[in-house]
Amino acid sequence: QDQVSDFGGGSVQAGGSLTVSCIASEYTYRGNCIGWFRQAPGREREAVAAIDTADGSTYYHDSVKGRFAISQDNAKRTVNLQMDSLRPEDTGTYYCAARGQNFCAGRWMFEHNFAYWGRGTQVAVSS
Repeated sequence: QDQVSDFGGGSVQAGGSLTVSCIASEYTYRGNCIGWFRQAPGREREAVAAIDTADGSTYYHDSVKGRFAISQDNAKRTVNLQMDSLRPEDTGTYYCAARGQNFCAGRWMFEHNFAYWGRGTQVAVSS
């Protein structure tokens, strides 16, 4: 059983909106730092946003601040990333990841701090 499973995404024109979602197991959801990373073709994977499910603290890469919103649904053990005002440079494979513990602060931007990974979901933004 996957500890985190990511889904959603799709194709949209620039300026549009999409949502990607992550369902976590009970073990990886509670009191955990759950983040979203993305990898564009030919580029390294980068952190996009993260949330500490223990207290709801959120973290964003500068390039998505004001456009993306990460949220949690405790009843469904789900973390959603709402993406608005999408740009072609947001195109890529989006991965959900869970640290296996909380404390996002100072750690969420580095993929080696995350123990559990989804298989990725595609987001394509056309100009």
